[in-house]
Amino acid sequence: MSDEHPTIDDPTLGSLTRATTELTDGSVLTHEWYGGTVVVDGTDVELMLEGTSPDEITPLLPRVRETIADLASLRRIASDAVVTNFSNGEPEPHELDDAASDLTLETVEAASDGTIVLHLTDDCGEHFPEGYWPAVHLGPDGDVDQVTVES
Repeated sequence: MSDEHPTIDDPTLGSLTRATTELTDGSVLTHEWYGGTVVVDGTDVELMLEGTSPDEITPLLPRVRETIADLASLRRIASDAVVTNFSNGEPEPHELDDAASDLTLETVEAASDGTIVLHLTDDCGEHFPEGYWPAVHLGPDGDVDQVTVES
């Protein structure tokens, strides 16, 4: 990687590089975040950290490390939040259990304001239309601030 966009090597999160996309015409679009992948329980989890330089990314690293360390409990908190948010009443225990197995964590996004967004994938395709996924926003205090549907 060039000095313009240096790689950040983190002992827990691995290599984080400035995200880019190569367009069909061969030009490269440079994004406003760093990305990487970490393996958690045998599954790849994508990382997105908002910022354009190591100086902007470095303050986010402790919170991302903490999130990755707490993923076992955060996954269930996130799936329960999705079901609760989109239910017309109090969800049944089996609905929460079904969502916990059907909604898998795909990406952890860290915003510069301290928000962590857990992007989930509907593995069975029965909860969200194709091309849409739930995202659970955790505030700086770790509590669920909001649940959104993204595309």
